[in-house]
Amino acid sequence: MSTSTPKGAALVTGASTGIGAVYADRLAKRGYDLVLVARDEARLTALAERLRAETGVKVEVLRADLTSKTDLKALEERLASDPSIEVLINNAGMAGFSGFAAADRDGLETMIQLNVTAVTRLAAAAASNFVPRDRGTIVNISSVVGLMPEFKSPIYGATKAFVTYLTQGLREEFGASNVRLQAVLPGATRTEIWERSGADISAMDPETVMEVADLVDAALAGFDQGELVTIPSLPNPADFDAYNAARLKLAPNLSRRYPADRFKAG
Repeated sequence: MSTSTPKGAALVTGASTGIGAVYADRLAKRGYDLVLVARDEARLTALAERLRAETGVKVEVLRADLTSKTDLKALEERLASDPSIEVLINNAGMAGFSGFAAADRDGLETMIQLNVTAVTRLAAAAASNFVPRDRGTIVNISSVVGLMPEFKSPIYGATKAFVTYLTQGLREEFGASNVRLQAVLPGATRTEIWERSGADISAMDPETVMEVADLVDAALAGFDQGELVTIPSLPNPADFDAYNAARLKLAPNLSRRYPADRFKAG
């Protein structure tokens, strides 16, 4: 995202704290006006006042619960129709690390609504605005958990695998469009999502936990370098390239007229 000004507005979901709040700070310092969205209006207002004072950008606060169809629909309409919005940071989300068999099924549905349904609908609304004018940016906050079933968080991980796939799929659909896309895949990051999910981040190896400011700064650097998928903790991007190459090697044999020979009766 360019550091030149003026650059239009960035809409940030989950902006009251953590990753969303730091994105708001960094984008304001890059000269973007802001539309900050979250449930906690008091925190949003405090952040907005600070950013206005420090940067001089315009900051609008929108209280919204993205698991509410009414609130989500209103935000979609804003994204689809506001010509000043140039960036969507699709950050709002929740985690869950409890066992699947004993999980609260209503809680699982809420997670899917926030991590999948809201992310999808907001991205679609933004795309309906950005694609016709051939510019704009959609950043979807995913997670490395979506790459690793071995981390034993099947629903949270599945929602984040969806977010990464969605971002990659949109890049294929938009082709040579000037609409920019990025999926950011944090590892463990020191935010309030841990407390809200009932997990204790202090019990983790501190060498595996990234500070939120470092995460967002790395994500923005990855965007500036043109990355579609950014894993801030990954030292060598060639490792992800190798992962992709192995996946693409499957492509010629994923859909064929006959079953593979190994499935034929002896």
